[in-house]
Amino acid sequence: MTNGGDTLVVAEVFGPTWQGEGASLGMRAGFVRLGRCNLACTWCDTPYTWDWTRFDPEKELTRRNVDDIAAEVEAMDVPLVVITGGEPLLQQSHLPPLLAALRRSGMRIEIETAGTLPPAEDVVALVDRFNVSPKLATSGNPLERRYKPDVLRRFAGTGKAAFKFVATGEADLEEIDTIVADCGIDGAGVWVMPEGTDPAAVVAGARAIADAVLARRWNMTTRLHVLLWGDERGR
Repeated sequence: MTNGGDTLVVAEVFGPTWQGEGASLGMRAGFVRLGRCNLACTWCDTPYTWDWTRFDPEKELTRRNVDDIAAEVEAMDVPLVVITGGEPLLQQSHLPPLLAALRRSGMRIEIETAGTLPPAEDVVALVDRFNVSPKLATSGNPLERRYKPDVLRRFAGTGKAAFKFVATGEADLEEIDTIVADCGIDGAGVWVMPEGTDPAAVVAGARAIADAVLARRWNMTTRLHVLLWGDERGR
């Protein structure tokens, strides 16, 4: 058990489902989606975690006890838990109790992050993989907010990072080239994913970039949950 005062600001806990993106695509998983974000991507598919011009934080976010969150995820009987957001590392000082509880249950742990906040040592020690998704110019975020080379190098140095880039078209691959080179990221750890929140858009986007991604010897990922369920929340 954790300290009874350990809490996190949560948007939703859901599963069992599948990890829909990246290196663990297709694995049975449970998700803990935390609230709040330090970026504002124009194509964000979870704006209810941070965009208070469109959503009410009083309705969307709940402060929850870590033991209750862990128990809900454990009841899903899945091998993988994904801590996502929003930007989960905004709450990383409160994450270790949850991560430790999930590890005791034998679960593999992934954290999804935009790579703008460096991971703390105690978080690194408890995580199996960071799914780091640096945002490109097409996200609409200013460069100084979205691109932190030293932070990306820190993630790469953990030996626990996979880098997942959302591409809106082939032109985005040149920016990915620059980031990969500047930050010393191994191309074997790069995944490129088409942007889209409906099956047709994901398939069309994937087809548009597939050959160019393959030529760069990077990995490709679709969005399995979108292909199956579209933009349905909690899937």
